[in-house]
Amino acid sequence: MNDKLKELAINGGTPARKSSNPPMFPGGMIIDEREEQAVLEVLRSKRLFRYYGPGNSTSKVEEFENAFSKETGVLYTLGLNSCTNALAVALIAAGINPGDEVIVPAYTFVASAAAIIAANAIPVIVEVDESLTIDPADIERNITSKTKAIMPVHMRGVSCNMDAVLNIAQKHGLKVIEDAAQANGGKYNGKPLGSMGDAGCFSFQFHKIITAGEGGAITTNDKRLLNRAKSLHDTGANWREDKSIENKDEYPIFPGFNFRMTELTGAILLVQLQKREALIKTMQAHAARIEQAISEHSKAQLRKKNSPDGDVSVCRMFFVESAAKAEEIAAALYAEGIPAETMGHGLPDWHIYSHWRHIISRHGNNDAGYPFTLSDKKYSADMCPRTISNLQRVIHIDVSPLLSHSDIDETVEGLHKVLDRLL
Repeated sequence: MNDKLKELAINGGTPARKSSNPPMFPGGMIIDEREEQAVLEVLRSKRLFRYYGPGNSTSKVEEFENAFSKETGVLYTLGLNSCTNALAVALIAAGINPGDEVIVPAYTFVASAAAIIAANAIPVIVEVDESLTIDPADIERNITSKTKAIMPVHMRGVSCNMDAVLNIAQKHGLKVIEDAAQANGGKYNGKPLGSMGDAGCFSFQFHKIITAGEGGAITTNDKRLLNRAKSLHDTGANWREDKSIENKDEYPIFPGFNFRMTELTGAILLVQLQKREALIKTMQAHAARIEQAISEHSKAQLRKKNSPDGDVSVCRMFFVESAAKAEEIAAALYAEGIPAETMGHGLPDWHIYSHWRHIISRHGNNDAGYPFTLSDKKYSADMCPRTISNLQRVIHIDVSPLLSHSDIDETVEGLHKVLDRLL
């Protein structure tokens, strides 16, 4: 090997990667004539609304819900227009009342906490462990008489320790609302994510594994929760003269929102769902090779996985000894053509609680400060030091399903090249 190939690219050597990574939009980047045909079918039917339309066409949203329930191993799915709204609706449908406390991890997209506030509840932010998912021990430490639910977030493709979460919830009589936005298709000990709590919530936003640009879903085995969610997401739709909500007389009419999924979204997602397994298998195969390369360096600590076989492998993350070392290695990998990132440095990252300034300052979505007026819960940017320490030492590498075998070969080469010299 000549000197240029041996030298780190950040120091003037030849980069290991010969081409740049494709955009990290797994489902979005494989949209083809099947999605086009599905959309055209809806447009030609002129039925754009899930509950009715001209002719005798069936609802694509309902077809998607049935297919998603089967894939997720649950009785019911409700399609919505976003995961944020799915989380808020699921919380209210599960019986969370204004001022109730809901435990949420310190590492998740801000939407998880925002949904709790939208449900007029109070987020209780707790530590994540080395899996970078919610720390069961810190859940226990933060339970009070006001705690009514836990929101475990299956973050960046990796499941939470659901056995521990469910045991805690059962012990204290708490609801569990799984946030599976970033792990669609993942599993925990063979059980599909989104099937273990009182409800599961999914995202189909453009960054997610399968996508329609926007969209969300609630999964559940609880018919009462489902019917309440149906009413909530459809302006309090007990008034509809159809069978969208069974046993309507059992449910009081109450105000709701308009968070309905459109037929165009449902049609796209029906096709995307058929592609999910292949996408995940490809990412898992790529990630396994990257993980093997990292594991050969004793000073690199791979992220803990609570259920290794259930990881959807949208990324690989590993810890190094310090924040400074993480920045040094990430910069060197980036120069090699491997788009590695660190966390907790530079621009605000809305996946880290310390950047949620409006929540830390107890700002509601109104001038009165509601729902924080119902609670004396206080927050600070340093309240979860273990989370901050872990994230600052982490290096993150996306794993696109569009990478070729030669791309992975070059990525492995670049990892060894950098880690051999800098660790």
